[in-house]
Amino acid sequence: MTNPRHSAPSRLGRQAAVVLLALTSSLALAGCQAGGTTIEPISQGSTVNTTDFSTLDAAGVAAIRESKAARLDMSSGRLEKAAVRVTEDSYGPEINTRDSGKIKLTIVAPTGEISAETDRIRFNTTQKREDFSEVTYFLTADSPDEYFDLIRDGVERYGIDADSAERWIAGAVRDPGRKSDFSITSGTSTGLEVNYDLRYDGGKETQVIIVHVSPAA
Repeated sequence: MTNPRHSAPSRLGRQAAVVLLALTSSLALAGCQAGGTTIEPISQGSTVNTTDFSTLDAAGVAAIRESKAARLDMSSGRLEKAAVRVTEDSYGPEINTRDSGKIKLTIVAPTGEISAETDRIRFNTTQKREDFSEVTYFLTADSPDEYFDLIRDGVERYGIDADSAERWIAGAVRDPGRKSDFSITSGTSTGLEVNYDLRYDGGKETQVIIVHVSPAA
């Protein structure tokens, strides 16, 4: 016969083991989940991008070079240094991607946008300004007709003086080999001053327009 004094403790031992196993599993599950959500490890040194606008610190410039896209906020009429994460005494970077392709540049203006594809962007200011006095970028064309189209596009989109532009174009058509440095009267239809500075040499394959974008006077 089985001794009853030994059977009861055996059953109690098995019950305790089951309870302990259940408790251990619950604790392990709680360590992996909180409120049903898996806890992911935090990457040290990571940053959160809270805006779709570009910055001009080292990380921001690297991102522009890699993505070939830059978006600047001048909707207030100015480009503030603090907004692009550069110090008050900074002169700003020059971004040159001639060897790697053009950047899709967008400047959000008080009214509408200024946009272009460019391989060179510069920022002008002084140590005492809290903003940039001017954003400069370069447009290029490989034929006279393409160059004239760029000029007319600026007239239509930014309010650049049409009469001044057409007089210059007519002169270039009459004299295809001419050399000319000519600044067309600026347009302000976007709420910013947009100036097309023509650098034309009929003897070269590539023609250049230097575009200056600044707060409207």
